Amino acid sequence: MHPPAATPRRGSSPVEAALEVEHLTKSFGGRKAVDDVSFSLPAGAFLSVFGPNGAGKTTLLRMLATLSRPTEGTITLAGINLKEEPERAREAIGLISHNPMLYPDLTAEENLLLFARLYGVPNPERRVVELLDAVGLKHRRLDRVRTFSRGMTQRVSIARALVNDPSVVLLDEPYSGLDPHAMRIFDELIESVRENRTFVMVSHDLDKGLALADHVLVLARGRVVSFAEKDSLALDEFHDLYRSTVGLGVS
Repeated sequence: MHPPAATPRRGSSPVEAALEVEHLTKSFGGRKAVDDVSFSLPAGAFLSVFGPNGAGKTTLLRMLATLSRPTEGTITLAGINLKEEPERAREAIGLISHNPMLYPDLTAEENLLLFARLYGVPNPERRVVELLDAVGLKHRRLDRVRTFSRGMTQRVSIARALVNDPSVVLLDEPYSGLDPHAMRIFDELIESVRENRTFVMVSHDLDKGLALADHVLVLARGRVVSFAEKDSLALDEFHDLYRSTVGLGVS
């Protein structure tokens, strides 16, 4: 498999590709799912977000993806204020999760063409062929997604997330339900598109998350317990910290 050719990004630069989160809060009634979270992520970084159930990880990712509006605080992604320009911000975002966000009765090609045209991708037919080739499914492009295995569906989902050549890629438990072979393919695909992109991944898999990350964030009860560059961490101490935060979860 080969990485897909990138389409030019409008006004891309190292500064614009950074992610800035300032005093971010999301409340549901009287409960704060995310509580005064702040961090800064440089361009090209890979952040893994850990924490127990109920820590606010998915809520944080949904706000970064413009799927949920913060109660308080600001997010600047790829140089764009998400509150002020959410539609423009979506042009810079790719989202991969355990939910593939595909139409099962459409073919792989039809799914990707739909998203490519929604984003106004130049020469969408060529872009879709490049992506399906990159994920090893060019030969299945005319097959309906409902006929695919879980691993194959996830590979189409990766292609969908990259169709607009995003500068920021968000991953919500992307390994959920994948067998070891599909995980290896997924790892190869992520590695092939890492250059010049910023990643944020929510994961319960500590080993996998640490292997991919160069920055690490731990949440518990909506608040930041730890945020650091991985190289600055004493991993034994980090594992102890993580185990202690799991006890703060809400099942």
